[in-house]
Amino acid sequence: MRVDCEGCAGCCIDWRPVSPVSLDHERRGPRAPLDDTYNLVPLTRDEIRNFVDAGLGDVLTPRLWEVPAGDGIEIDGIEVASIGGKPAFFVGMRKPPKPVAPFGLERTWLRACTFLDPETLQCRIHDTDLYPDECAEYPGHNLTLDQQTECERVEATHGGERLLDDTPPADQHGLLLGPHALGAKLFVHPDPARLTGVVERLQNRALTPADRAEFVGIAVGSHPGSTEVDDERARDARAQTLETTSWAGELIDVWDDAVTELGAPATHAPHADDVEVARGAPETAGWDAIHVDN
Repeated sequence: MRVDCEGCAGCCIDWRPVSPVSLDHERRGPRAPLDDTYNLVPLTRDEIRNFVDAGLGDVLTPRLWEVPAGDGIEIDGIEVASIGGKPAFFVGMRKPPKPVAPFGLERTWLRACTFLDPETLQCRIHDTDLYPDECAEYPGHNLTLDQQTECERVEATHGGERLLDDTPPADQHGLLLGPHALGAKLFVHPDPARLTGVVERLQNRALTPADRAEFVGIAVGSHPGSTEVDDERARDARAQTLETTSWAGELIDVWDDAVTELGAPATHAPHADDVEVARGAPETAGWDAIHVDN
């Protein structure tokens, strides 16, 4: 598997506002995400714990799904996907609006992964212990499951070649399916009553830090292969997340305040270094420093 990521980052940004075609692949079928985040990266329990331990728990956010009436559990008037009568969820990374210029576009306000450098379109945690398996192996999981990749969507809309080799890697660590995902990547909240009001806020993109920390704590406290949750471990992770004020969390607030309109030109947006690097974000090397063997 080989991909050309320079000037793209299609899998890291929400480019729906500038796409001439519908990009609704995540919202087909009977189980649609309650949030409107595009290409949320599901993290494993260990990855979530590592983010919390690294003081980056405030960049994490949950995903729940709406299902037809009678197929889940009702919270805030919404039928939510469940396992054993308890709400099921993923945890991923937040995507604030950023001034980015993918696919040859001018700088434009689009939602992008917290860790994406808006200038180089490179990941600030690439080649670190925090880099998620799902990102490192992308689009390998799609290829293994015979699903269209973001690389191919970008090719179809903007031309060029992004997916240079469609042979999926033989050794993939993050592809957890079925029972293997339970408690390891797909989590179950043990107390639906604690989510009253939270589900509505999730749908309205109005989650509070306490809301997000609630799901982070449950994920860290989960047991792989089980719906059981270690209450003490969950409580500690929740508290640690709530106490976190990271550079990555701070830049989300700054970009939220600076954005004009998603899909609009970001001509007068602050420079990424002034917002992100100034707050402690690791710098990226730029594409000239990377040798791509074609």
